[in-house]
Amino acid sequence: MEPVRIHKFIADSGLCSRRAAEALIAAGEVYVNGQKAEPGQKIDPATDKVTVRGKAVRSTAQPKVTLAMHKPRGLVCSNSDPHAVDGTIFDLLPREWAKLRLFCAGRLDKESEGLLILTTDGELANKLMHPSNTVVKRYYVQLEEPFPASRLGLLIRGVKVEEEWLKVERANLVNPSADKKSAALDVHLHHGKKREIRQLFLALGYPVKRLRRYQIGAFPLKGIPLRGVKQLSTKEISLLFATPRPRAVRTPSDHEA
Repeated sequence: MEPVRIHKFIADSGLCSRRAAEALIAAGEVYVNGQKAEPGQKIDPATDKVTVRGKAVRSTAQPKVTLAMHKPRGLVCSNSDPHAVDGTIFDLLPREWAKLRLFCAGRLDKESEGLLILTTDGELANKLMHPSNTVVKRYYVQLEEPFPASRLGLLIRGVKVEEEWLKVERANLVNPSADKKSAALDVHLHHGKKREIRQLFLALGYPVKRLRRYQIGAFPLKGIPLRGVKQLSTKEISLLFATPRPRAVRTPSDHEA
């Protein structure tokens, strides 16, 4: 086998993305043949033993599988959370994929729902999550009280919360009333910090009641039932990086809740 950089080797194993692997190496969590790994280090997958947090990384790359899931509320996007008493998204996987080391390419918090991408392909995950690729994610946001059209610009300009600047790329009211207010919004985001949408609206005094990701790039959630999982074709994977077409957003029906 040809030598490969250690962060690529870890990502190809399905353990995490390249970015996450680089962070693990920098934190001293990765060892090669008992010695702490160095950033950019090359290894021979056939002979070198790599461990991450004390656990051996399999030397044979997994098959490249990419799945789309319709996540329900109440499940966490983790396969190693001892506090996930209600279960994790990995509990929804059919047996044929349950043994793969899949990870989320862009998580949703426990109370959020909608489109998730799970993959064994570390390079693909890195492309989806890296800010420089500006992959657009679209969300249906339902607030506890109507939001005025006059404040939409503030969502795009952003606000500072605990030393972080939070903002979205685009925001529109869904079915606004005559006074140009609506408790439902269509929001576009391509960077995505943890719970960013929820924190942004809360900082403006509008708590989020419901948050649903319904599209990534030009790939829609439509057609995947709640709790359902679908393997993506090469064409469908390419849609994740395509520019989404503008379209109207409808309020999700009860059976999609």
